[in-house]
Amino acid sequence: MRRTVHIVLASLLLTSTVQSASAGLFGHMAAFAAGAVIAHETDKAIRDHHSNAGGVEADGRYAAVSPESEALPNARMTPGAINPDVTQQNIMETICRPGGYTKSIRPPESYTSKLKREQIRAYGYSDTRMYDYEEDHLISLELGGSPDNPKNLWPEPHHVIGGWGSYAKDELENKLHKMVCHGQMSLEKAQQDIAGNWVEAYKRLIGPTPTDAGDRHSHPHG
Repeated sequence: MRRTVHIVLASLLLTSTVQSASAGLFGHMAAFAAGAVIAHETDKAIRDHHSNAGGVEADGRYAAVSPESEALPNARMTPGAINPDVTQQNIMETICRPGGYTKSIRPPESYTSKLKREQIRAYGYSDTRMYDYEEDHLISLELGGSPDNPKNLWPEPHHVIGGWGSYAKDELENKLHKMVCHGQMSLEKAQQDIAGNWVEAYKRLIGPTPTDAGDRHSHPHG
């Protein structure tokens, strides 16, 4: 009789243990499934938000699209500044010289990153994410712009309505650089075009809308 009782008790204990383990397993599976659903819906909501806000995907992450009014810098804060070491007389030894002249005078990233952060706040941009901007030389280094004067540097949006972002400006800089070095335009005129209203200069020299032909992953000249 005592042996039978022990067997019954052991059986009940085993059954209870199996039921408890099963409940825990199914509980974990249910929680995992619920979490997956929530994560999916959250990710979808984020994608929808960026899509509705005019976001574009850049390098695997969403980037903001700025209004066309932000294609040009604030003329008071960023009027442009030239490099006195570059003149019309020495362009063949400076900006037109093959071999990485602009790289030799480009300011360190530690300087431009700090300035970018400060200027994003000073410009009052609603989007404050650093990767949505290029700390750009208004008068590019390849056109004799000052390398480190804050009046020649500004946080230029990569993506602007109409395509008038940093990539379009890069294309214009390359066009003006070729014209200056081939004697088709004076250095001073190129500097005035890029600093005055680069969008209008682009329309006049390249076309009415950006071709998006620039390399989006490098900016060799500044």
